[in-house]
Amino acid sequence: MSSTVIARYVTRQRDKVLELLGPMAQASRSEPGCRRYELYRGVEDDVVVIVEEYAAEADFTAHCASEHFQRIVLGQVVPLLEERLVTRCLRVDASS
Repeated sequence: MSSTVIARYVTRQRDKVLELLGPMAQASRSEPGCRRYELYRGVEDDVVVIVEEYAAEADFTAHCASEHFQRIVLGQVVPLLEERLVTRCLRVDASS
C-alpha cells in the first residue's frame, strides 16, 4: 500500500530552506519507490510544505535512512526550523 508523507516546516529562513531542499528533492525522486516529492512555499507566511508519496512504507523508511536525508534534512534544514510537523498518511477508499 502506498504511503504519503506531508511535512510542514516553519522557518524565518524559508528561502535558505528551499535552496537546501532543491537537491534533496532531486535525489529523493530518484529513490526506488518514490512516486512523488514536491515542494511548496506558503503564500502569506514562512512555511515550507513537502508532499511525498512512496510505493510502500519500507520505501519511506529507506528514504529516511539515506545519506542525502541525513545530511541535508537532519544536518542542515532541521537546525533552521522553528517548527517541524511530519504527518504520515495512508490512502482511504472513499467509495466504501
